[in-house]
Amino acid sequence: MPKKKSIETVERKLRDYAMSFPEAHEDHPWGHIAVKVKKKVFVFLGGESQDDFGMSVKLPNSRDAAADLPFAEPTGYGLGKSGWVSARFTKASDVPVDLMKAWIEESYRAIAPKKLVKMLDA
Repeated sequence: MPKKKSIETVERKLRDYAMSFPEAHEDHPWGHIAVKVKKKVFVFLGGESQDDFGMSVKLPNSRDAAADLPFAEPTGYGLGKSGWVSARFTKASDVPVDLMKAWIEESYRAIAPKKLVKMLDA
């Protein structure tokens, strides 16, 4: 019988994916995981509790399509006006991991210096 994925497993998988980008590093402001390139955050990871998962990313290209999804909304604190979108899930099985990875990559490409983005395309 396959092992059920947990919220923690999903968060770890997406964190590891974000950390795979050139010069990505982790920080922990406000008790959440923030993955940064240089000094700029490109993804926030963490739910309101250990029973949910949340992620916020900057989506300059797919923001409108993302905001139409039932689990997504413009990020609070005024970040939504700058193209940031937040997604929230209460069950690990509901997290579309491949879509979240695509969002992380789009956010990295939007935040990272051009020379680092070129490394992705090489």
